[in-house]
Amino acid sequence: MRVLSRLVRIRNTQITASGLPLHVRPFVPRFFATSITTRMAQEYKLKGVTSLDLKPGDKQEVEVEGLDAKVLLLNAGGVVQATGPRCTHYGAPLVKGVLGTDGKLTCPWHGACFNGKTGDVEDAPALDALPIFKATERDGAVYITGEAATIKAGHRKPKFKCKATGGDKVVIVGGGSGTLGAVEGLRETGYTGPITVISNEGYLPIDRPKLSKALLTDLNKLQWRDAEWYKEGDVDIVQDEVAGVDFATKTVSTKSGGKFAYSKLILATGATPRVLPLQGFKVLGNIFTLRNVRDAENINRAIGEKGKKIVIVGSSFIGMELAVATSKDNDVTVVGMEQVPLQRVLGEKVGGAIQKLVESKGVKFYMSAGVEKAEPSGSDPSVVGSVHLKDGTKLDADLVILGVGVVPATEYLKDNSVVRLEEDGSLKVDESFSVVGLKDVYAIGDIASFPYHGPAGDGKYVRIEHWNVAQQAGRIAAGHITNPARANLKSQPFAPIFWSALGAQMRYSGNTQASGFDDVVVQGSFDEGKWVAYYTKGETVVAMASMGKDPVMAQFAQLLPLGKLPSKSELERGLDLLSLGPPN
Repeated sequence: MRVLSRLVRIRNTQITASGLPLHVRPFVPRFFATSITTRMAQEYKLKGVTSLDLKPGDKQEVEVEGLDAKVLLLNAGGVVQATGPRCTHYGAPLVKGVLGTDGKLTCPWHGACFNGKTGDVEDAPALDALPIFKATERDGAVYITGEAATIKAGHRKPKFKCKATGGDKVVIVGGGSGTLGAVEGLRETGYTGPITVISNEGYLPIDRPKLSKALLTDLNKLQWRDAEWYKEGDVDIVQDEVAGVDFATKTVSTKSGGKFAYSKLILATGATPRVLPLQGFKVLGNIFTLRNVRDAENINRAIGEKGKKIVIVGSSFIGMELAVATSKDNDVTVVGMEQVPLQRVLGEKVGGAIQKLVESKGVKFYMSAGVEKAEPSGSDPSVVGSVHLKDGTKLDADLVILGVGVVPATEYLKDNSVVRLEEDGSLKVDESFSVVGLKDVYAIGDIASFPYHGPAGDGKYVRIEHWNVAQQAGRIAAGHITNPARANLKSQPFAPIFWSALGAQMRYSGNTQASGFDDVVVQGSFDEGKWVAYYTKGETVVAMASMGKDPVMAQFAQLLPLGKLPSKSELERGLDLLSLGPPN
């Protein structure tokens, strides 16, 4: 908590009561400026380009003469111009992504999507937009018009500065990806009322995937926006934990005694890691879960100078990523109940291939295994010393990390007579992420169950624990708050996306929760590390996973909402998804 005084404004003010899911992308109006031409703008020649004769969907990365910079020249739905060349999320080269004939530009790595005509962000996980530059053909050369610093930067901040006025008050409970999307979405779409964020994280919204993928703990590298950013947007950050919600009086109460009135409420409290209700696991030290920076700090501290025996219980994505992240200079063992890691999500073939890849990093596996108990260390009975499996196997352990899933963090609502939680503890929402049965209340991220309309989804309710799903849900809820009528004018199926560091980067798009899958079509070679697996239900392709085959995932994610994915039979005959050309 000592970092809070430097990073956020802590407020304990008492306030009285007086005071479309991701599978559907509603139209969310954006308020970015679509021209960067200023009094400082000037023309710059593009090296080696002689014509603007590009077809819709064509793109090329080119150097800007006189500047140490590049731009992406493209034809976005008939508009030929230049944009920043790299994704504003992690810097992926957008020339290697997918540009649809309508101008939709998708990052090849993590699925961030930009409007190629305006540069605006359309899908998470990118936050900053792309700058755009007018292109002119003259005398056998092509020039762009722009300000030098903006061309070099290759990105532009969204409209966020605001001095909040009276009227409606939005309260957001939670400090994760969904909150980040909601806060930025509200200001971007023109909301000028007060915004209060109540979070028990202890810091500002972070890039949470970096915790399991790299065990990073430096807030300067993890926080997406600094305290000054939120201050400029007049967003009040309250470090506290929600205790309950009075939906009748529209008041949120916190554990420190705070009372916060709302006109609109967004619940984004995320998930809580599961623990094992077995002997030793609740009482012994050096047994960890991973959800926040403090957890990562504790794990790093226990590992210390390396050379530790680490047992990871659970072959989930969190468990597998942690196995890879800690494998160097440590003795790492994964214990899983499935036949192969990630079998439920990826199937036996792909799970087996990933196990082999992770084993090449030195990680050992005990699969189809059950855990019986944790025993204390002989030298220090307060900490774990070994994990015992049901078959009698004893695994020595200096520390244990649990990756056995999460549950929705909705404990503060369990005794609330107004709201009904689903069997898994989640909240049922509609296409705008409004909580069913409640007025002016939204739920996003890991706590939201929403109707899925993707391939074979049939509107079944699912809960998707993806980083980009939560962030985009926040934007959708924000757009609905700002303008409910306009926010639902346009909608189309949405392809959830996630990625995982499993010894190599794996991409995933689509969803199998609603329909399941009965077969997997694999193209490529697991041994060469270049493959695509398509998950099918009958002839319908519902999801895909890949390694070393970018930008197949980006192509899949664009084709899915258009309803133009190929059939299982076409893929079995060897159809290459990229051979279909720019999605249209």
